[in-house]
Amino acid sequence: MTARGDFIERFGGVFEHSPVIAERAYDGGLIFVPLTAKGVHAAMVQVFRNAGRDERLTILRSHPDLAGKLAIAGELTEGSRKEQAGAGLDRLSPAEHARFTALNTAYTEKFGFPFIIAVKGLTKDDILAAFEARVGNDAEAEFETATAQVERIALLRLLALLPEA
Repeated sequence: MTARGDFIERFGGVFEHSPVIAERAYDGGLIFVPLTAKGVHAAMVQVFRNAGRDERLTILRSHPDLAGKLAIAGELTEGSRKEQAGAGLDRLSPAEHARFTALNTAYTEKFGFPFIIAVKGLTKDDILAAFEARVGNDAEAEFETATAQVERIALLRLLALLPEA
């Protein structure tokens, strides 16, 4: 496998179901050795921000609902599964699950993409509070917030794979 192939295999999932971000960062000459979380993140964020709005929206839509159908069916990516489990979203009471489901539905209907939040270090109560606050945002503010959260998730995933600096 080429160095490009190794890079894409290792980092293609950092942006959920979007290996194109890793491909463009590598092909654009934005990746430098030694690989660091901050360096790879900066390159990938540059690519993500340079993508058109429709492409960024597609990436937002590739994220799973929190505690949603994919989680119940066991069909989350490994990264999403670990992140959601770490926040306790795999251990919700029936009432909590119903609240998440209602918020997921309302949010997705309003914004056209799932609620996205970097859950590392947050509790289910923290996540619910953010969910309830953000569902009241206007569409542009929430698109920007969700985009920033995708970038934060990418950084956290890279920090698990590489030295920080």
